Amino acid sequence: MPAVGRVWPAGGPSAVVRGWDPPATPYGPGHRGVDLAAAPGTPVRAVATGRVSFAGPVAGRGVVSVELPDTGDPLLRTTYSPVRASVRKGEEVRAGEIIGTVQATGAHCPSSCLHWGLLRGDAYLDPLSLLPPWLLNGGPSRLLPVRGVPLPG
Repeated sequence: MPAVGRVWPAGGPSAVVRGWDPPATPYGPGHRGVDLAAAPGTPVRAVATGRVSFAGPVAGRGVVSVELPDTGDPLLRTTYSPVRASVRKGEEVRAGEIIGTVQATGAHCPSSCLHWGLLRGDAYLDPLSLLPPWLLNGGPSRLLPVRGVPLPG
């Protein structure tokens, strides 16, 4: 899986309220994405550059889907819900661009959250696999002074 993600979708790093738990069968129980702690009104950002393939309601909840170019055949597609979309189908979005805000709903999480999914065709994948290790692990490495080596300056 290419680590094409450049930002956490709800600011970050975000607390994972519920992790990815793929179903054993296409219609079996499981969790087809990750839930990230996010209050209603939190800006939702495109994790990677792409084109909005859907923006609208599904079963009473707002959903935004973004297809990611150059990610194979079929293309990878990220999904975000419940989201009040600020983008429309066909729009190009850049990594980090706001695509909507988290909607208040008690239907999915005990408290407010953003459900973030990843698909290739009809196959659900772990969306955290899009993020590079430095984003998952809290940021880039930092060099510290070495004992016996004078600091500049």
